[in-house]
Amino acid sequence: NVPRERMLVVAEHYYHFGGKSPINEQNISLLAALREELDRRGPHLPVYWGNRNWHPLLTDTLREMADAGVKLAIAFVTSAYSSYSGCRQYRENIAAACAALGDRAPHVDKIRVFFNHPGFVGPMTAHVLRALSHFQADSRAAVPVMFTAHSIPNSMADNCKYGAQFAEASRLVAEQAGVVDWSLVYQSRSGPPTQPWLEPDICDAIRDLHARGGRQLVIAPIGFISDHMEVLYDLDTEAADLCRALGIDMVRAATVGTDPAFIGMVRDLIAERTDMLTERPALGRLPASHDICPLDCCPAPASRPAAARPA
Repeated sequence: NVPRERMLVVAEHYYHFGGKSPINEQNISLLAALREELDRRGPHLPVYWGNRNWHPLLTDTLREMADAGVKLAIAFVTSAYSSYSGCRQYRENIAAACAALGDRAPHVDKIRVFFNHPGFVGPMTAHVLRALSHFQADSRAAVPVMFTAHSIPNSMADNCKYGAQFAEASRLVAEQAGVVDWSLVYQSRSGPPTQPWLEPDICDAIRDLHARGGRQLVIAPIGFISDHMEVLYDLDTEAADLCRALGIDMVRAATVGTDPAFIGMVRDLIAERTDMLTERPALGRLPASHDICPLDCCPAPASRPAAARPA
């Protein structure tokens, strides 16, 4: 559960940007690009949009699909990595929405996570190289890159492949971009202070870089696919303000967004599940992820025991 104090802080972030999340418009742009890609290359399928926490809600979208006669569907979740909150919870949300519709509900399969797919690694590499081009050529090789992803509770991370996949995606991008000095950092934690979450926090890492004499930095938000609030506030505002205060010249690499190679990857992952493609591309040391998640995949983090009440 998100503490009320954290909710109030996040509300201030939204207020800072006019009280509106940018993610809906970003998803609309992604859907439009995907529709064009499917029209051009196939498979020729209708594209729907459903959300966990805001309209259009999953139940409403699945009802619309059922009304249109859809029996089978493929779900693309906008997370490159395996975790409870980024994968299994969405499958649970879809299952609950289908159960609410009963026998009319379509059967929904989720496509695999894509942290090591060339269509994700390639665009992210290009964006890191573009960010590095801000610096003088003779000093560029020494510029450190911090790859950042959303922090999750340690109890969740201990039971999924999130950390390993984040590390592998970052290694692949660093290798392709020729980056020698790179590190993994986390951001946007939302749990109670007493609950351990993945570290280091990006702002702590920036302070440590400054203490070691670092004055140049690229931040690469490889844990996100679009410039939503966690990117716009936590990186472009909070981390950027800290860098300015410390005299660090920081450039934030773009997210993959609607990069044509990334949209082509989404199409290819759909084509894998419709048997149009037999190859399952994956780079690096880890295999292509499974299509059908095992029953014990990405379990929910164990609930913390209730604190003892005074007698």
